[in-house]
Amino acid sequence: MNTALIVIDMQNDYLYEKRKPRFTYDTDKLVGDVNALIHEYRDKGCEVIYIRHIIQNLPTNRLLFGYSIAGTEGAELYSGLDIVSEHIFDKLVGDALSNRQLRELIQQKGIDTLHLCGLDECGCVTSTALGAAKRGIKAEILRKGTVSVFHEKKIAKAHEKLQKAGVKFI
Repeated sequence: MNTALIVIDMQNDYLYEKRKPRFTYDTDKLVGDVNALIHEYRDKGCEVIYIRHIIQNLPTNRLLFGYSIAGTEGAELYSGLDIVSEHIFDKLVGDALSNRQLRELIQQKGIDTLHLCGLDECGCVTSTALGAAKRGIKAEILRKGTVSVFHEKKIAKAHEKLQKAGVKFI
């Protein structure tokens, strides 16, 4: 089994003090957990891959979303995140595997299992896990280092979809 750790959307706009009030993540705990995973996987010889969600810098997107806007400080990886590889990929939609270069890296390195962590469990983490399952790549979501700001009902719905797709939580 050739496993990679995929660190999803650990960006300033979701974690730093200037973030929007709806992003209520416990930054210190989450970043500590993710950094511990980064070092654990790197020390085991696994690839560590970082994903950034990027939204085009258009006036309508700045009004509608106001976060992850291309070219802004908020779209950058969080400063407290440990960066141990040059594998940093951008995505324009929830599924990180929509990025062709990421898929090429996975194929080139012979990676057959993705361990996912980061933000948000009911958003891009779930989208990426489902995208992997659709492509025949095993995906598992790490409970440690993955959080959500959504309510329990939405989380339960996401878990149901993931279970049907064969995605496990570890």
